[in-house]
Amino acid sequence: MDELIIIGKICGVHGIRGEVKVYPLTDDAHRFLKLKDCFLSQEDLKKPVTKKVEKARLDKDMVLVKFEDISDRTIAEGLRGQYISVTRENAAELPEGRYYIVDLIGLEVIDDERGPLGKISDCYETGANYIIEIKRKGKKALLIPYLNAICYNVDIEGGVFRVRLPEGLYEIYE
Repeated sequence: MDELIIIGKICGVHGIRGEVKVYPLTDDAHRFLKLKDCFLSQEDLKKPVTKKVEKARLDKDMVLVKFEDISDRTIAEGLRGQYISVTRENAAELPEGRYYIVDLIGLEVIDDERGPLGKISDCYETGANYIIEIKRKGKKALLIPYLNAICYNVDIEGGVFRVRLPEGLYEIYE
């Protein structure tokens, strides 16, 4: 199976006909409106189950999704906590300079002044911007904002993520 990319998390149900509430884990929730085939699994993406989407609609900051084979609220409730993913082939195409988090995980982070810092272990949104978590040997993780002024070069193929840390940021974690 192709590599899967998580695009949402089922966090509840809506109504009595089997619709689920999905928190989108993608920049563009509108992508769900065109979604036909997807997979449900735990966050580790092991044992994905294929699902066909009957319809989807936006509702404030959530997406309401109706799967073809789910027509009952009780059955839909059993999906709570599951992640919705798609194959890379069916993932939305990103504009230049944007990356899927799964592609950043494991990249070697190199600072212009300090050299290698560690590897990216996670990336998450804080509201204002994304935060890159760098796992370091024998030290606590280093958190840096994912801003163009700091993170200036991403080389997925080469496995390198180049940064220029602002004065004082590195020292906070030492």
